Amino acid sequence: MKLRLRTIIPADLPAYAYWKLPQHKYHQLNGPYFRKQTKEEVEKEVESIATELAQGNPDPLPDRRMIVNAKDELLGEVNWYWKSEETNWLEIGLVIFDENNWGQGIGYKALRQWINVMFQQRPEVVRIGLTTWSGNTGMMRLAEKLGLEQEACYRKARIVAGKYYDSLSYGILRAEWESKAREDGI
Repeated sequence: MKLRLRTIIPADLPAYAYWKLPQHKYHQLNGPYFRKQTKEEVEKEVESIATELAQGNPDPLPDRRMIVNAKDELLGEVNWYWKSEETNWLEIGLVIFDENNWGQGIGYKALRQWINVMFQQRPEVVRIGLTTWSGNTGMMRLAEKLGLEQEACYRKARIVAGKYYDSLSYGILRAEWESKAREDGI
C-alpha cells in the first residue's frame, strides 16, 4: 500500500472529527490511561483547525502529519513532541484510526517515513523515542521492527481497566538510524 504523510487539509476534517471521537477501538490502545476528549472538545478542536486553514495557515497542526493512502483517504496520524529540547531528544507517536487497517504494514511504513522526516528536518535531533505500554503488543513489535531498542521499563506505571501495566520506552540514535538506512538502501 502506497502511503504519504502530509498536513491536514479541509477535506480531512469530517473524517478527522469522526475518528477523534472516543468510542473508536484505537483509543483502547493509544494511551487508554489518559482522559479522552469529549465530543464537544473534538468539535471545538476541529472548528479551530478549520478556522486556521480558512485564514491561510497551511499547517495548523505542526506537530502532526496525516497518514493518507494513494486515494488521499485519511488512515491515521503521526506526531512528535520534545521529550527534552535541551538535549535534542524528541518523541514520536502513531495512530492508525480504523482497526480494519491494522496489521497491514501501514504503521511500519508511516513511522519509518516519519523518523526519516524528523531526522532530515531537524538536524539538531540526536535521538528519537517512542513510549508505549505493555498492553499494546502491536506497538511494541513495531518499535522493535523499526530498529528501536527498549531502553526503559517502568513497572506498573499504567492502569488500564483496573489492571497495572508497564510503561515501555524505546529509542534510536541518529547514527543508528542512518546506519540502518544505509544497510537497507534507503
